[in-house]
Amino acid sequence: MQMAGSPADQAEDDRGFRSAEGARKVPLRHPWWWVGGVVLILIIGMFAQLLVTNRNMKWSTVLEYLFDGEILSGLVTTLELTVLAMVIGLALGILLAVMRLSANPLFRSVSWLWLWFFRGVPPLVQMVFWFNLATLIPKLKLGVPYGPTLASWDTNTVISAFTAAILGLSLTESAYAAEMIRAGIQAVSKGQTEAALSIGMSRFQVMRRVVLPQALRIVVPPIGNDLISMLKFTSLVSVLATPDLLYSAQMIYSRNYKTIPLLLVATIWYLVLTTLLTVAQQQVEKRLKTTHHQAGATKNVKRLRFLPSFGKA
Repeated sequence: MQMAGSPADQAEDDRGFRSAEGARKVPLRHPWWWVGGVVLILIIGMFAQLLVTNRNMKWSTVLEYLFDGEILSGLVTTLELTVLAMVIGLALGILLAVMRLSANPLFRSVSWLWLWFFRGVPPLVQMVFWFNLATLIPKLKLGVPYGPTLASWDTNTVISAFTAAILGLSLTESAYAAEMIRAGIQAVSKGQTEAALSIGMSRFQVMRRVVLPQALRIVVPPIGNDLISMLKFTSLVSVLATPDLLYSAQMIYSRNYKTIPLLLVATIWYLVLTTLLTVAQQQVEKRLKTTHHQAGATKNVKRLRFLPSFGKA
């Protein structure tokens, strides 16, 4: 005879057949899970069949142009646009976030107006505007306000298609990055700022050494998503005839009329890049999480050193 609570009863209970009171357990049925699973498998199978059997896909043409020189050159341009737009946008975003949290009402107002404008105007509209800035300002001048001009440049020479693309993407990113960074800064306890100020650190030092490193762990996930979005937003520059990945594919299929295969080439490269960025983002998040736990453990050990020791009873 087996007693209640014996290992055999416990094993039987874990399998979900019988409870401690001896009543038989009936697993919850989920028939719609099976129905949904079958439907999804059918849809995936139909899609896979379309990709494999449809001759209009012309996978041989896709393989032919996947590593074409013009495509690879456009890929490099896409990466350059992504990196430059993110670096400039994040630098401006940090400045705007600090201004947004400033006690100076002028700084707060200017930051708020910047965010309001550049979050409200689509990046494509901005790129077209910057590209046509010469119709509004033919010459860019450097000099004393309301005084003599020290130097001047032709606007069309300075604001090229590539420059207009960078301006449109980075200014839009600065507005979104500022709000994410502001949220990360506000998530750091004010007590740490007060403690740092009490030991003689300046506000700049507190922001650089205490607040921003901790806010980074909170900001990295949304910034990573923004980086992936920026990679895809670079496809908008094709309207300015900037030879990015999409525009390069468009130029090729405008000559050979193989539209779908060339679009598949661009799609494959976008998927490859977004996958690599996603993996990198996950590794950075994992690294920051591990570092945070290690720092917390070290802090706890240091605290234990100051606790009084008690003898054994």
